[in-house]
Amino acid sequence: MNKRTRLPYLVENAPFHSGDRMSEPISTPDRAGDRYARELERHLDWLDSFTSTALGVLSAASGIYTYLGVRTLLDDPGIWTTFAALAYSIAVSVGIFVFWSYLLRLLPAVRSAASRVGLLLTMALGSVAIVAMSSWLNAAALAGGAAVETHMATTVQNYQTSLERAHSNAVAGQSLARDVARVRQSFQDLSEQEAGGTLSGFSGRGAVFRVLTQKEAELQALEAQLAEVASPIEETFAQGNTILSRMRGVSVAPGVLEDRTVRFSEDAVELAGLITQLRQLNPAPLVSRAAQDLSDAVVLPELDGATAATRAGQSSTINSVLSLVEQRAQTLATAAAEVMALPPPDEALYTPMSAADAVIVYAGNFVPAWAGAISIDLLPAVLVFIIMVVQAAIRMGRGEGHSDDRMTVGELRAALAASDLLRQVEALNRSAPLAPPAVPPQPQGAAAFGEADPRHPQGAPNGRGA
Repeated sequence: MNKRTRLPYLVENAPFHSGDRMSEPISTPDRAGDRYARELERHLDWLDSFTSTALGVLSAASGIYTYLGVRTLLDDPGIWTTFAALAYSIAVSVGIFVFWSYLLRLLPAVRSAASRVGLLLTMALGSVAIVAMSSWLNAAALAGGAAVETHMATTVQNYQTSLERAHSNAVAGQSLARDVARVRQSFQDLSEQEAGGTLSGFSGRGAVFRVLTQKEAELQALEAQLAEVASPIEETFAQGNTILSRMRGVSVAPGVLEDRTVRFSEDAVELAGLITQLRQLNPAPLVSRAAQDLSDAVVLPELDGATAATRAGQSSTINSVLSLVEQRAQTLATAAAEVMALPPPDEALYTPMSAADAVIVYAGNFVPAWAGAISIDLLPAVLVFIIMVVQAAIRMGRGEGHSDDRMTVGELRAALAASDLLRQVEALNRSAPLAPPAVPPQPQGAAAFGEADPRHPQGAPNGRGA
């Protein structure tokens, strides 16, 4: 690039003819503003010498991180995949360099408000396009692995919450065994009272006794079933905690991320099966169905009283027992319904996620990485605004009516040479006035009378023939 030189350096103290337009005196504020503008232009000339290099470095850095981000999206490690990622990153670098080069040159140079607004809107649109095609890939390259690990850690927390809730519901269902035992004990006590003749007034093991023992046996069988599920619930919960510990270790362990993701997926599938098993081990639905059968399924024995009064007493007592059975069944059904109304465990599913997708999903956890990825692409916008401010200051210092009077060093040398030549011509004109045009001398003497002219090759007389 040719160095630019300001003419006021040369003509500021030079004399001018009285009729020259530039011979008018320059006021002190104008000179100060012009010196201020020239100083800013010298700084811009120096900064412009390496601005393009800096912009190229930023574009290349963005292209490198874009290449790394694209590779996380492409699974095939073949040569064509590498070539495609490389071509995309080069296109991004070139696009960023050209885009900001245009704006660095054009936006500070325009003066009308409409032009500035149009270029500013163009810059905003281009910035959005750069973020869409490059910045999120840069963020994936900067924090993609950490984002995938965050996804695995979040999945572990979800699985732990589901496992604990499924275990809590199963334990609540298993705790219904105490309610069942209490109802069974009440029927057992009534049967003992009937054996002594307290209920119906007739001692022995008659029809009323058999109804009471029938319900006692049903509740005893239900209680045994509830006791059987206690051990599987605890074993399943312990296995789930073991798998959770292994998944936590995989999520933070060193090594290749893809291999860890595979192991994590296998553990997640196994843990999901255990959570489903815990949901099936919950005995609350069993208690609810047993309570319904307790009141509905009653086998009434034949009244075995010896007299009609005895049989009438047995029938009345059986009706009372059936009412009691219905009440106890309703109590068990209510307790079972309360357990089944507990919030079920969430459906915890692990979906493998690429680094680029994880960065977008967990963007709030990686604000610094996103800020760095966007800044490396949009930092030239700050340079654009700086140059706009400086150019406005230059115009303000020099005035709106000033025209550009810069020239290259070669143009300055030619101007100085022309000025020296002009001064020499003017000096010659002042020292030697113009002479009249020279008149060729007339022939005199012998030449006038036809004597031989010595300049003629044949020696023939001047003006005559041979």
